[in-house]
Amino acid sequence: WYPGHMTKAKRQMQEDIKLIDLVIELVDARVPLSSRNPDIDDLGKNKARLILLNKSDLADDAQNEKWIEYFKAKGYHALKINSKNKSGIKEINNVVNEACKEKIERDRKRGIKNRPVRAMVVGIPNVGKSTFINSLAGKTAAKTGNKPGVTRGNQWIKIDKQLELLDTPGILWPKFDDEAIGMKLACVGSISDEVLNMQEIAYHLLSYGKANYNQLFEARYGAVPQPDDERDNEIVLWMENIARQRGCLKRGAETDFDKVSAQITDDFRSGRIGKVSLEVPKQA
Repeated sequence: WYPGHMTKAKRQMQEDIKLIDLVIELVDARVPLSSRNPDIDDLGKNKARLILLNKSDLADDAQNEKWIEYFKAKGYHALKINSKNKSGIKEINNVVNEACKEKIERDRKRGIKNRPVRAMVVGIPNVGKSTFINSLAGKTAAKTGNKPGVTRGNQWIKIDKQLELLDTPGILWPKFDDEAIGMKLACVGSISDEVLNMQEIAYHLLSYGKANYNQLFEARYGAVPQPDDERDNEIVLWMENIARQRGCLKRGAETDFDKVSAQITDDFRSGRIGKVSLEVPKQA
């Protein structure tokens, strides 16, 4: 699963990296590790690095702070943002200047004034790169869409005299080494829904929610039912209860698992359940 345009995008990035001072990598704040492409570390060797935890409004506030510390401890600059409502966007320029201060100082010593920092914006599909660029530019400079694969070619965008951005298509790595990573990316919508089993995603979200965010999930969906001897899967029983509440039923009052699964997944992705992080940082 590595479409041709992604292979091409990676080759193009290897060319473009020579022109770049800074790599700005967007990750999904709900899954900061799973939404990182390991190729980016190779591509961005010897470049200043900034990691932006996008969609931070949908993630657990306490975990956001832990992730910022985690990335800083690994030598990255890091900031949490929400591209849609522009939260954190005003801080970007200061962090860019901090990340590139050696380059800026080098230019100054050589008598080069006002050469803008050139930054490449990278990230996996549907992480919000185009929305971020538009928020920073204050205009619709890059195409946006809420499905993976909207940006198909690289384009330069001038933000101001100090900063120019190179937008790149989202690239996923060639194969997921770990099924758990695929599931997390499916939950946040980084993999096209057409190739997924929505029932598995909803089941995973309810199981994870019960274990880690029980109050939020029960406030949204009611208590987890107690299984009886005949039927011992409480998550399936819970899905059936939610289906009844939401009218997700087929003829004969049979549960429409596809419909209720889509609703649960949408509730999570849109933040209606509350602020939920699907990953917590391991102690570095």
